[in-house]
Amino acid sequence: MSLTLKVNGENREINSPPDTPLLWVLRDELDLTGTKFGCGVASCGACTVHVNGRAQRSCVLPVSAVGEQEVTTIESIESKAAQAVQQAWQELDVVQCGYCQSGQIMQATTLLEDHAKPDDTQINTFMNGNACKCATYHRIRAAIHRASEIMEA
Repeated sequence: MSLTLKVNGENREINSPPDTPLLWVLRDELDLTGTKFGCGVASCGACTVHVNGRAQRSCVLPVSAVGEQEVTTIESIESKAAQAVQQAWQELDVVQCGYCQSGQIMQATTLLEDHAKPDDTQINTFMNGNACKCATYHRIRAAIHRASEIMEA
């Protein structure tokens, strides 16, 4: 079945069944491999993308549910919050293995778009569900605080 998705600002025609998870369309059909597969049940956050500017787990989101909504992947995220998050991630050397980081960045960006100066409780609550096997949580939290400072400057 042919569907059209708006991904990273472009209309893209796909030929996947409507129940195909968005993750697999992004990775296998559109070759956008920055979005990772982790668990397949929306509990690790590695597959996080933005749908209409909101963090969503793409591994459980069927393409038929996306409709005309805008999908943004790590490959093209460009908001002020996203740029601040990416800068902070580099400054504080957050990444260890890096596998989960695209999902962490997408989630953190949504957090900062909702709360420009989150406290530790807000960060912990909002980032809960984004797993990091390397346990870089303290660096992720510090980078979110740093990104907030960058946005404020």
